[in-house]
Amino acid sequence: MKVLSTEQIRQADQYTIQNEPISSVDLMERAATKAFEWLMPRIGNDDKISIFCGMGNNGGDGLVLARLFYCKGITSKVFMVRYSEKMSLDCEANYKRLKEETKVPILDIRSKDDFPAISENEIIIDAIFGSGLNRPIEGMAGDLIEYLNDQNAINIAIDIASGLIADAPCTNNVIFQADYTLTFQTPKLAFLMPENDIYTGQLEILDIQLHPKFLDEVTTINLLIDKKMVLNMLHPRMKFSHKGTYGHALLIAGSEGKTGAAILGAKSCLRTGVGLLSVKLPQSAWTPLQTAVPEAMIHVDDKLDAFNAIGIGPGLGKAEETQRALKCLIQECHVPLVMDADALNILSENKTWLAFLPAKTILTPHPKEFARLFGETDTSFERLELQREMAKKYDIIIVLKGANTSTALPNGTVFFNSTGNPGMATAGSGDVLTGMILSLLAQRYEPEEAAVLGVFLHGLAGDLAAEELSQEAMIASDITEHIGKAYLTLQQS
Repeated sequence: MKVLSTEQIRQADQYTIQNEPISSVDLMERAATKAFEWLMPRIGNDDKISIFCGMGNNGGDGLVLARLFYCKGITSKVFMVRYSEKMSLDCEANYKRLKEETKVPILDIRSKDDFPAISENEIIIDAIFGSGLNRPIEGMAGDLIEYLNDQNAINIAIDIASGLIADAPCTNNVIFQADYTLTFQTPKLAFLMPENDIYTGQLEILDIQLHPKFLDEVTTINLLIDKKMVLNMLHPRMKFSHKGTYGHALLIAGSEGKTGAAILGAKSCLRTGVGLLSVKLPQSAWTPLQTAVPEAMIHVDDKLDAFNAIGIGPGLGKAEETQRALKCLIQECHVPLVMDADALNILSENKTWLAFLPAKTILTPHPKEFARLFGETDTSFERLELQREMAKKYDIIIVLKGANTSTALPNGTVFFNSTGNPGMATAGSGDVLTGMILSLLAQRYEPEEAAVLGVFLHGLAGDLAAEELSQEAMIASDITEHIGKAYLTLQQS
């Protein structure tokens, strides 16, 4: 799914209006109706609903909602936030229609004296500013948003929380804190940034049927990974295939006291479908590994000829001998490579090695490892651009782990993940991801596909584990145990 800018969404609206064709006011009706359809099953007849409408098209969405609620016998109040005396044309049309066709109370807010009392657990719907905002909110409107945030209510933003800027870092703290955001057609880039979670809440993307030709042809460097995308990547298994068909992977992992990382990576690699797996690890860990993962082989020399892909880093340690071995691997590796954990920590202490990484090497840092490798940033937007720049500069793939894990490709495209949950914030989760990506590389997926598909499957397995066990009770091996269910879920879509 494409992540479009505010300007691209505006263009998509205009293209739809001209080519469907449909009037702009009817397109507003369609969008608000989709929000209404999402809200209806969640609202009771006795719930108190206050809709705060601005003077632009976002306010128009709120006015349509009020009329649709009224037609279903649901009572709401509308508060017009008069930060301007002039409404947009479509907002004005829906304002007149609401007054003429319903008995919905419409109250003006011009100063703090007009702020309404809010009941506990009342439903507040924010339709004040929308996605066109590109400046900090000041004055009465800012005071109102701070007042609404202080209430013990259920906060729902239409399209985007008022005060949140869709395509850039926010320069102020006056932003509506939504529990739910009902956005239209595509996600905004701001929704994918960690610091904006408090303003976005649970995100729902509502399809308002903007013209498919525009959506197909518009180009973007930001995408959200969805099931349709990864289904197109999956390689089917052939009837007459054998273990050699699905590749031979080498995992270099583990050190004194960190055998578990190697075991987690090895199990996940096998569960993701590799034909053969060898693991290079300290001799003291051979017995634990072969006891825990009897399907894995121990690699005892330094020859790399037999392997289709190599993964290195989980539990590796940073001993001098290990650092020398990593440098040799970078120089000698001629197959796809994925690097994690201590391999990245060694790289961060030897940054000149970055320029010698094989093309399309996959790095999987968490935020602190990323900062050690490439430098500190002030905002997630800045970090995203640095991630994109470094992927281009070194011709590598950077998988920056976290909520909505971002995968930057050498061509500048970034894929944001749509699966995963906070239960995956547990020791060993990254080792599992490394094993999964390694498995896909060995199965001859292109590195870009292996990174994007591996991240999605990892998150999906985590979601399935959380459904069964709860987020709180999850451990990394639970993700591994649900990889098979993740494949089945995809294949049954």
